[in-house]
Amino acid sequence: MSDLPVCRSAMALTQVSSNKCAGGFQKVFEHDSTELKCKMKFAVYLPPKAETDKCPVLYWLSGLTCTEQNFITKAGSQLAAAEHGIIVVAPDTSPRGCNIEGEDENWDFGTGAGFYVNATQDPWKTNYRMYSYVTEELPKLINANFSTDPDRMSISGHSMGGHGALICALKNPGKYKAVSAFAPICNPVQCPWGQKAFTGYLGADRSTWEAYDATVLAASYSGPQLDILIDQGRDDQFLSASQLLPDNLIAVCSEKKIPVVFRLQPGYDHSYYFIYSFINDHIKHHAKYLNA
Repeated sequence: MSDLPVCRSAMALTQVSSNKCAGGFQKVFEHDSTELKCKMKFAVYLPPKAETDKCPVLYWLSGLTCTEQNFITKAGSQLAAAEHGIIVVAPDTSPRGCNIEGEDENWDFGTGAGFYVNATQDPWKTNYRMYSYVTEELPKLINANFSTDPDRMSISGHSMGGHGALICALKNPGKYKAVSAFAPICNPVQCPWGQKAFTGYLGADRSTWEAYDATVLAASYSGPQLDILIDQGRDDQFLSASQLLPDNLIAVCSEKKIPVVFRLQPGYDHSYYFIYSFINDHIKHHAKYLNA
């Protein structure tokens, strides 16, 4: 396979790794992010179909502490992505190496915990702009460098990334053809993880938090129909610790007639073993709308 051309501009990419996988290629690239003002890595799976055709793109947002590596090495998404001809892009979860005081002190705030918001508070606001990175900068970069159909994109994620996927879809009606999530943080303004992150990134005024809360956003959603698939392990310790709060989102969605398939999976926890078990269903869900 000839590597696809990489345009040398503000969109320049450096290939970090490339491995043949499921007939296509699992690659990792690095670039200088304009939104995050640091070097960022992202993973991209190119299915065999991408050698000859423009393919839709599924964006995967990972959870707390993850990098671009966790999903591509543990979730087993490549076979299904190859089968359905979908490019899968998995960014990192935060800016890296910004030398912000305190960025490495907590596993659930700072490095590895960008929460997919645009921070408004010092010292985070210059770099911690993961929302704009994921919804604007990264898609432009992907569309400029790979064989994509820019009109066909969707989004998925796990935990903090499930929260990210849901808010990106709900805040941008029509931008994503479908959305799915594994064990998402559904109502961050009401849970300890969300309250900690939002206080740090967005400040003490709780009304500013609502722009990044899937349950709040669903209550005012008025875009084209968005079909949501959510899998949740019943033995997930973070479900019982009231960090995820899916019932709040489901209640709002049923009230607003937003179609949600919510599957509570007995015996499964919060780990990638759970994601691996149901990733094929999610890829199929996305393929239904991306390849329609």
